[in-house]
Order: sequence, then C-alpha cells, then structure tokens
Amino acid sequence: MEGAAQRGRRVSVTSIVLVHAHALFREGLRHHLSSHPEYCIAGEAGNGQQAIQIVDYTDPDLVLMEVDLPGVNGLEVSRAIKRAHPHVGILLFSSGMDGQHVVKAIRAGVAAYLPRNIEWPRLLAVLNDVRRGDYPINELVISLPEVASQVLAAFRQMVVDEDTQSIFSPLSLRELSVLELMAAGQTNKEIALRLDISNQTVKNHVSSILRKLAVNDRTQAVVYGMRRGWIKVVLPGD
Repeated sequence: MEGAAQRGRRVSVTSIVLVHAHALFREGLRHHLSSHPEYCIAGEAGNGQQAIQIVDYTDPDLVLMEVDLPGVNGLEVSRAIKRAHPHVGILLFSSGMDGQHVVKAIRAGVAAYLPRNIEWPRLLAVLNDVRRGDYPINELVISLPEVASQVLAAFRQMVVDEDTQSIFSPLSLRELSVLELMAAGQTNKEIALRLDISNQTVKNHVSSILRKLAVNDRTQAVVYGMRRGWIKVVLPGD
C-alpha cells in the first residue's frame, strides 16, 4: 500500500552535482542519495574547473562541494557558479569551521557550510533545507559562538576596509526590519509572526529588498546591509 501511495504521488526531483577530489567520497554520497527519489545526480567533478564546466552544462539545483579542491578552490568555484547560476544552492564541506572561511562563504552566496565528518541524517536535513531555498549557513553563525564572533569581527572590519559608499539606505523601515530578521536566520513564516504580517507580505518585502539592492539572494542582501551598517547580527551575549 505504501509503495502504491508513493507511486501515486508525483515526486519533484532535485538535480545535484557532486564535487570532490576523491572519487570514493563522491561514490559514498551517490550511494546515499540513490535511495532518495527526490534527488538525482546530474554530474560529478574532481576539481574546480571541471565543476564550473559541469554546472554550466547541467544547470543543477544543488552543488555539494569540498572547499579544498585542487586548482581552483571551492570558494572561488562558488563565486563563479553564483554569478552564472544565481539559483543554484551550494553546500560546502570543510575540515574546520573557521570564521574567516565562513565569511568568505557567505559573501560567495553559499547556502550551507558543513564539516566533512557530518552524519548522513544531518546532511540530508540540510539538503532538504537548501532544496526549499533556506540558508542554513545563517544558523551556523548564530549557533556557534566561536564562529559567530569571528564572522561579526570580519564583517565589522569589512565596513572599515571596503567601499561603504553611503550610510543612506534605499530600504523602508519595514524592509530594514525584515532584513534584520533575515540576518538572524529567521524564515519567512517566523518573520511574519514576529512582525504580525502575512507570509505573502514578507515575500513581497524580500523581493523588494533584493530588487533595490540588486542582489540575487537573501544572504547577499544581509551581507550588503551589514557592510553598510544598516543592520547588525545580534549574537548571544552581545
């Protein structure tokens, strides 16, 4: 009965490109994903250049990629992919949760930054989040104090070092409120409850923010706002 019910339901398939220098690692991911019909492997790559070419050719929904790739590293590949394919959700594997690398990942538009030894159930949960358009990397910044402090320090330094243009914000007060809650990693539903507005109104505000700031996604909007001092990340103990 369960099998018949599953066959009766139409499964929306999410395509994935796997990028890792070691074929055995890619094989392990492919093996685990093969038991989930909502995912399919669109291609594989062993280095950064191959990854960019395969993503250009297959235009997948998601990319699972190692940071430490031979040649062009995962962060550089992420920037290249997001420029050409802003809709692609990127999940990066790293040997450590270094705050500086997390900052670079956020700026590159990466959706999730994960330890290499992540357990499969947790990875699957993150995959599902990114598949829905969420950015678990925001939760990482909030949940790990040692990472959060490095990220916040780096963003503050960016305000000093980089072109801040102007403190004037083109966003309305309500849009700034939405942007601040986005920076705290809250979903549209949570923002709607917090501001006592409808989910559709939140979606409209998010679309307006992205359009006004000329960015492709929520993470880039948050980075833009923090760089210009319009919003800040509120950390535990701050």
